[in-house]
Amino acid sequence: MRSERRTGAGLRWNMVRRIAGRDLLSTLRDRRTLGATILMPLILIPALALGLPLLLGSFIGGQQQERQKVGVVGQIPVALRTALERDEKVGGQTVRAGVTLVAVQDPRQAVQSGDVEAAVQAAGPLPTRAGGEAGTLQVYAKLSSLRTQTGAFSKVQDVVEGYNRSLTLSRLQGLGLGEDTLRPVRVQPIDASPPQEQRSGQLAFLIPLLMLQFILSGGMATAVDATAGEKERGTLESLLVSPVRRSEVVAGKLLATTVTALTSAAFSVLGFLVSGLLAAGLIKNQSGAAAELTGVMGGQLSLSVGGTFALLGLAASAALIISAVLIAIGIYARSFKEAQTYIAPLSIVIVLPAVMLQFADFLTLGGGIYAVPLFGAMLSILEIVKGSAGTAHILTAILSNLIVAVLLSLLALRSFGREEVIFRN
Repeated sequence: MRSERRTGAGLRWNMVRRIAGRDLLSTLRDRRTLGATILMPLILIPALALGLPLLLGSFIGGQQQERQKVGVVGQIPVALRTALERDEKVGGQTVRAGVTLVAVQDPRQAVQSGDVEAAVQAAGPLPTRAGGEAGTLQVYAKLSSLRTQTGAFSKVQDVVEGYNRSLTLSRLQGLGLGEDTLRPVRVQPIDASPPQEQRSGQLAFLIPLLMLQFILSGGMATAVDATAGEKERGTLESLLVSPVRRSEVVAGKLLATTVTALTSAAFSVLGFLVSGLLAAGLIKNQSGAAAELTGVMGGQLSLSVGGTFALLGLAASAALIISAVLIAIGIYARSFKEAQTYIAPLSIVIVLPAVMLQFADFLTLGGGIYAVPLFGAMLSILEIVKGSAGTAHILTAILSNLIVAVLLSLLALRSFGREEVIFRN
């Protein structure tokens, strides 16, 4: 009888549901867990998908519209000085403010001390017309500073390019030639990516990363409480001596953990859909650097019906793997705190491969890479978001995850059948 309770010939699903419901009820009573499962994805994902581009856009736009001090050593042509100080306006609105030129003695020292954000010094006489001897304008700036690169240095560089162009055009006109003389062939870039891939933005790799992170955080609370937490409370022993098979205990706890993890994943997808709607509204109703960056970087997630089901299938298979790992770790740990210590490195296991998805275009390892547990699922999720997923790749990733989930579940079942593990504390 004892051996039957440990393994059992088959699962009684009614008993599995009761155990899962018991663990889910314990999770629902913890408001902090509910907040982390439901509210955090809805808040953090739009904040990252929209907040980062808006912040960068506001920063860059603010630098362009703010006047910076630029030091000057020696003399520079009057036309170039005027161009540097002049505000650039479109429709009466300043889109790029000029710079304030101040005389300095030591350009390097002036930049390092913060007296000016950049400084210019002519290595020799600068030309006032094209066709003569070229000159060199040295620009001193803290090039490691994003503020300087998007502000004073960027303005000086753009103005000098414009000055060179004006001298060249003036020379060409004197020879009876037009601007096309310098550019007989023009390059017109046309984005051939599918519309869905264009909308996904450059931060699309964050979607599988955050989905799996929320699967981990959502399932962790239930798994640890249902294993190490029950050890501490002394309720696990009473459950194991009841007329319930060990396989049913593992299946019930695995089901409860997976449901919690998938709930968190579902709300993370909802968070991306909300951020996509907000981004579309922002791009439609506003203009400027913030709206432009939001369109380029931030994901406007849109999924077909088939893509939605494929995404859920991949998320479910990944949730099963993560849940099985969490339960195996939780039952091995002596206490709730010890289980959290063991689980902490799992975040790194998820984050590092997900960061590599930025370079997914360089992966040429063939279809076998989709058989790598979790990583194949993350790669497939990214392809679904971009609208370029293949059915064979999705099925390979799901099957690989399911096989590994079964093996890890058997490991968890073996741990539940060993008294030296159950009663480690």
